[in-house]
Amino acid sequence: MAKTRVLIMGAAGRDFHNFNMVYRDNEQYDVVAFTATQIPDIEGRTYPPELAGKLYPDGIPIYDEADLVRLIGELQVDEVVFAYSDVPHEVVMHKASQVLAAGADYRLIGPGKTMLKSTKPVVGVGAVRTGCGKSQTTRAVSDALRALGYTVAVVRHPMPYGDLAKQAVQRFATYDDLERHDVTIEEREEYEPHIDRGVVVFAGVDYERILREAEKEADIVLWDGGNNDLPFFAPDLYFVIADPHRPGHEQAYHPGEANLRMADVIVINKIDTASPEGVLQVRENIRALNPGATVIDAASPIFVDDPSAIHGKKVLVIEDGPTLTHGEMGYGAGVVAAQRFGAAELVDPRPYAVRSIAETFAKYPTTGTLLPAMGYGEQQQADLQETIDKTPCDVVVVATPIDLTRVIAISKPYQRVRYELQELGNPTVADLLEAKFGKK
Repeated sequence: MAKTRVLIMGAAGRDFHNFNMVYRDNEQYDVVAFTATQIPDIEGRTYPPELAGKLYPDGIPIYDEADLVRLIGELQVDEVVFAYSDVPHEVVMHKASQVLAAGADYRLIGPGKTMLKSTKPVVGVGAVRTGCGKSQTTRAVSDALRALGYTVAVVRHPMPYGDLAKQAVQRFATYDDLERHDVTIEEREEYEPHIDRGVVVFAGVDYERILREAEKEADIVLWDGGNNDLPFFAPDLYFVIADPHRPGHEQAYHPGEANLRMADVIVINKIDTASPEGVLQVRENIRALNPGATVIDAASPIFVDDPSAIHGKKVLVIEDGPTLTHGEMGYGAGVVAAQRFGAAELVDPRPYAVRSIAETFAKYPTTGTLLPAMGYGEQQQADLQETIDKTPCDVVVVATPIDLTRVIAISKPYQRVRYELQELGNPTVADLLEAKFGKK
């Protein structure tokens, strides 16, 4: 029988994982291409033969998703697999219409075929959207498990934007490891807070190999999800975060709604800064979609070293990049801090943006008077630094989870915004983890 010719639509994460789990070494299929979106400069590369397996001695080319319809015809594609996250349901079906009209089948691959089984207990943390507060929730889970006496290894959802073969299995225990692997700002934002706590982080491309390495070092594996993607590992306890600043999104985005329906525990985060109406709508949707889930109410209180440095000043706010771009948030913790501590003005960086930062604003026009901390490579980091230098302000408020000055030079006075998860009432994250696993 002729092999089914497959194209996988992705963003350098779920697409590679689906390939590794379903298509690699599978004689029934011929994966002829990946397409890429969301991540700058990922197209034009190749999924390397070292990772693609014996059926693909030349690797698999990666194209821009804009060429999708043309590629279906030119490559005689039979089946297109949609394999990236944090998109509205409507967009998923618009892509389906493009594919069907071009003559191919359209496929979503579910967790049954893509979740790896661990020899150790797994706790998963996911969300209904980017920017809900997964990072602080993951840190809270890690702290609670270690307080119970367990050794924890964090495995982060993939962000492989460099040499994919070299990034197959990555282990981060020190800041030197971050430098050695030449990580991006987005990666640092996820890894540094765990490293600061003495917790080892694994990431990369080949997640079966990654899982087996993590199992060697941990009593419990902690899956730290990205965007609103489904876990790559089958969780024994699954926490999913919802955001009442974006009520209704928990049932309107892929695969966030699937996460909500799968969750054992749903954390309604940011209750302290959301409207009562937004919180109520999220509660009602949880009751409709997953009435058996345990619900935790939580806040993410913010802290700065010197609030007086913000009061009365013209402020440039730098927020987490993905939260503002495909996460579609119009503000984050930096704006909340600037307003709470009396900033006189939020300075609009868009007139001063250069090169790739200007392109980011053009691609995501709803970003507003904020600067997304884009830094997917040295050139983009240089563009970010130049944009900050050119923007006239008294102080820079940095609301990324890392010390941005480890990556770029900020010549102006700046204040870092920090935030952690704070449960409101009972049960707490620690209560649920102790009930599930007990003390070691």
